[in-house]
Amino acid sequence: MKPKLSIEFFPPQTPEGVEKLRAARVRLAALGPEFFSVTFGAGGSTRERTFAVAKEIAAEGHRAAPHLSCIGSTRARVREIIGDYMRAGIRRIVALRGDLPSGMAETGEFRHAVDLVEFIRAETGDHFHIDVAAYPEWHPQARAPADDLAAFARKIEAGADSAITQYFYNADAYFHFVDAARARGVDVPIVPGVMPIGGFSRLARFSDACGAELPRWMRRKFESFGDDGEAIRAFGLDVVTGLCARLLAGGAPGLHFYTMNQSEPTLEICRRLSEMEGAPR
Repeated sequence: MKPKLSIEFFPPQTPEGVEKLRAARVRLAALGPEFFSVTFGAGGSTRERTFAVAKEIAAEGHRAAPHLSCIGSTRARVREIIGDYMRAGIRRIVALRGDLPSGMAETGEFRHAVDLVEFIRAETGDHFHIDVAAYPEWHPQARAPADDLAAFARKIEAGADSAITQYFYNADAYFHFVDAARARGVDVPIVPGVMPIGGFSRLARFSDACGAELPRWMRRKFESFGDDGEAIRAFGLDVVTGLCARLLAGGAPGLHFYTMNQSEPTLEICRRLSEMEGAPR
């Protein structure tokens, strides 16, 4: 059976980036994703660009799921944003706490993502399908795994419909997290987030910053390739395809691809997964 897919973009800053994203979206639409999500900058710094991309996706006949982060914002501002989305026919939101912009000290009227979920539900009822974030390797700011799991459960209890995880490269971390969530009574779909690997240095910096573990064996293998970009990309495709295959075989409800506005790595991974599915046993 074809796995359920969703695909994430970030809003481009330049006209050239807008055109490149449109081209990538056309190619990725061939995979038949359930929705395209669009990220939202710290403190709403990409608000207009996020809305523009989400509206364009919806106008093309696809489901759009704009991210909405609440920290540093006000209820009035969030009310305005979700009103814009409702008027545009958008029915899915990825609700996040987000980060404060550099130099901003005040958290605003929302402190946590659960506050945003509660607010959206109070304002709009069941209009939106609400996705929230989950962290199989635990949120980097959590004091303990139990605290992070409790915070996740509160978001679901507040009305979230499903979750998308931070990316990871250790499938056991995902399966352990899902088992722990189920033991707490959380029964919504928890979709693993997948980051295709195009280059190692950038991935290592990003992973160190957001708390996603790069297993030692992967780091050592990537480092052994030096500046051989082709070898890095080939190894990355093998690693991520194998990860996806294991996740799906273990019962993951789908895959959410963090594309970085690139189409080819995700297309190739999905092509390989399709061949695996059709291979004789």
